[in-house]
Amino acid sequence: MMKTIDWILALTLVGIAAQAYAADDEKAVLADLQQRYPGTHFSRVSTTPVAGLYEVVMGNSVVYVGRDARYFLFGRLVDVQTMQDLTAPKLSVLQQEDSGDARIAFSDLPLHDAIKTVRGKGSRVLAVFSDPLCPHCKTLEPELAKLDDITIYTFLVPLQGADKPLAIWCTRNAATAWSAYMLRGDESQLATSPACDNPLQRNRALAEKLRLHGTPALIAGDGRVRMGAADAGVLKAWMVADDPRAGSKKTQALTSTRSPE
Repeated sequence: MMKTIDWILALTLVGIAAQAYAADDEKAVLADLQQRYPGTHFSRVSTTPVAGLYEVVMGNSVVYVGRDARYFLFGRLVDVQTMQDLTAPKLSVLQQEDSGDARIAFSDLPLHDAIKTVRGKGSRVLAVFSDPLCPHCKTLEPELAKLDDITIYTFLVPLQGADKPLAIWCTRNAATAWSAYMLRGDESQLATSPACDNPLQRNRALAEKLRLHGTPALIAGDGRVRMGAADAGVLKAWMVADDPRAGSKKTQALTSTRSPE
């Protein structure tokens, strides 16, 4: 019995020591960055699941560096076994910290650059910035399909390549193609040789301008922003949490040139 307790105590001490070492290492990397690049604001450094790679919050961006703080990797860290985007949650937190209670004027969105989907009367409106290759976007889409009395404007953002978004946009009925692909993985509706005027780069630039640091990003009719997937019940509550008039006549009047034909 005493040996078992001794082993548990030893493992606990090793864990505490490892955490302390990691914390010291993070502080050292942060100090190196601040010394090397005094003109740049670095606020946080964290370890990652990849040995020797550190996550760094730089302004309102997330980058990755090695221990020597010389090489910077700009992009997303993804666990391909679980298809989990490890960068997106941090970007979402930064967006919320940066924006506070800031809102986006829904009426200013270029809705002609979005796919329009109407369910029921469509009196409530919702804008979604989405990437067909984003796992969290695919998780979100079946939940959006459960909402009724709503008009959804989907802005295709090619964060993980333009081929699939382009094949969706360039079909005769983009709303049908989008729904088939995202809900059932059905590619039969996609354009086989997509070549058309498209808003993909405009949508990406718009997302950056609005500081939507990942997908999916949702904008309610009253301008509130929510990052990430959620179930239908949470979305319904969120859409009316602050402004019960989100589906007013003013927002109902909004239109899109990419409505289902």
